[in-house]
Amino acid sequence: MNCKNCDTELHSKFCPDCGNPSNLKRIDGHYIIHEIEHVLHFERGILYTIKELVLNPGQNIRNYLSENRSRLVKPIIFIILTSLIYSFTINIFHIEKQYIQFDGSGTDLSTSKKILVWVQGHYGYANIIIGILIAFYTKMFFKKYKYNFFEILIVMCFVLGISMLIYSFFALAEGITHFEISQIGGIMGVIYSTWAIGQFFGKGKLLNYVKALFAYILGLITFTILVVIIDVY
Repeated sequence: MNCKNCDTELHSKFCPDCGNPSNLKRIDGHYIIHEIEHVLHFERGILYTIKELVLNPGQNIRNYLSENRSRLVKPIIFIILTSLIYSFTINIFHIEKQYIQFDGSGTDLSTSKKILVWVQGHYGYANIIIGILIAFYTKMFFKKYKYNFFEILIVMCFVLGISMLIYSFFALAEGITHFEISQIGGIMGVIYSTWAIGQFFGKGKLLNYVKALFAYILGLITFTILVVIIDVY
């Protein structure tokens, strides 16, 4: 009998090369529950990742890049999942004041307006695009630290993911209390992002936080400019 994944000859329950089981169990209710528990597991799941990124984002992201990549949720999955949580929260409570806001109720929409409507419905992908732009400026401002662009992009995925959870928390609070506090969440998201990026490059230097704030703001401005350029041309 050979492994169905890598075709190595099998003499046990697991492949000695790739670790794939010789016989996969059928997918049933127990399997689904186990997968959900695995994602939410506090040791190496979404809850653990959130805790570590809230308490000490700089050190934990550095550890992810250079030492251990199994302790935190994968960054792309993390930002998409947290963006889905935000989208679910604002939709279930019908929160209108989103952190990227546009009323797309009209039928005659320009290209830029259509893009903004798309952003409101696809925060996960939009955050990756915005993260790329912020990473570009971060790389430019912190070039002496020798991190490559893709490593900084990983930082942005984790940082923007927590920002989305901050937006979600304030949107949830607004939905329950009916006090308009979602905009406070937007401010807190910027503060967290500035703090986390600055801490990643060295929490003892005030200049790092200033450069992090400028990189964040320039990334958002560039995204807006690109939307306008696409509309014009």
